[in-house]
Amino acid sequence: MDLIAARLNKVSPSQTIAISTKARALKAAGQDIISLSAGEPDFDTPQNIKDAAIRAIAEGQTKYTDVAGTLALRKAVAERFRIDSGLDYTADEIIVSTGGKQVIYNAMVATLNPGDEAIIPAPCWVSYPDIVALADGVPVIVPCPAETGFKLRAEDLEAAITPRTKWFFLNSPCNPTGAAYSAEDLRPICDVLLRHPDVWIFTDDIYDKLVYDGFVPATIVQVEPKLRERTVTMNGVSKAYAMTGWRIGFSGAPAVLTKAMNKLQSQSTSGTCSISQAAALEALSGPQDFIGEMVAAYQDRRDLVVGMLNQAKGLSCHRPEGAFYVFPSIEGCLGKVSAGGRTIGNDEDFVTALLEEEGVAAVHGAAFMFAGHFRISYATDTESLREACARIQRFCAGLR
Repeated sequence: MDLIAARLNKVSPSQTIAISTKARALKAAGQDIISLSAGEPDFDTPQNIKDAAIRAIAEGQTKYTDVAGTLALRKAVAERFRIDSGLDYTADEIIVSTGGKQVIYNAMVATLNPGDEAIIPAPCWVSYPDIVALADGVPVIVPCPAETGFKLRAEDLEAAITPRTKWFFLNSPCNPTGAAYSAEDLRPICDVLLRHPDVWIFTDDIYDKLVYDGFVPATIVQVEPKLRERTVTMNGVSKAYAMTGWRIGFSGAPAVLTKAMNKLQSQSTSGTCSISQAAALEALSGPQDFIGEMVAAYQDRRDLVVGMLNQAKGLSCHRPEGAFYVFPSIEGCLGKVSAGGRTIGNDEDFVTALLEEEGVAAVHGAAFMFAGHFRISYATDTESLREACARIQRFCAGLR
């Protein structure tokens, strides 16, 4: 009898984490490494949020909370949804989980039966297909090329829907491309979904506050309220509030699904950390000016990175609307040989050679279900980004 369950063979370890781990190991061994592989803000958590956590500890808020999160935090989440997107959720329709990933896992495990399909536009975050597969579902990948701004076309969504389709995922702004959807972009997608009443929608808005050039992002229920009763709207504090390690994600969804997710969470992790919840309460209800300062810095970094990468021989880099990633094409580099002698047959070869020969850690596009590209995060300081991009230029110039 095998020890490891067969279902675990359906998934692989996170490749973004694997690259970051390798980069840390090389750096610990003394190599000069610039890591642009992790999706984590380089800004510190704002002081008022840290102070709220310290107060919570001093006041003894160290006991179990409700599985779905404290009532105060769930009300704050609902209010944030209302202020930011005009969405109307009650506290009973909110669940707080240990990061956004657990929200996704809870929703999929609570609803998917073997063979149910989930449509996932690609490039996509590495965890979506694996979580669907772990829940016995079938990920259906729909390519969204740079020619469409890495955005899903309504006709491609329509073509992907089958009688087995149970979920449709949308991540805006997107990891790894930074592509973001406006209300105008979402209208035809909503029209398709209105014609298919059995399809549920999972919208991952974790980067929605990180948008540039005056872009106004939108979310599904905001554009089409009729879809509210079959939509999960997910968000969290990790990206916009620089709180990745606090592990707080949350969602608004119809009460029947939120109740099922709560039931699952009660028998897995139970409630999230009480101190993290107190910090998240301050993040959502306290001053928001920090976000604008962070966004301004990210926009400057984006412009620097896009400009320098588009000057690299063989690369072509789309300018994203949001998040803190770029996803350049390496089409002009394929088939060539690096200065260190490695043949660049695919995007994994490219990022491996780039790390080993120039000390720049990035993530290959195939990890995001879209080969021929690579992702770098510009959530790091400007000088490191400038140096990393100069190294990428040098690496590409050395390809023969």
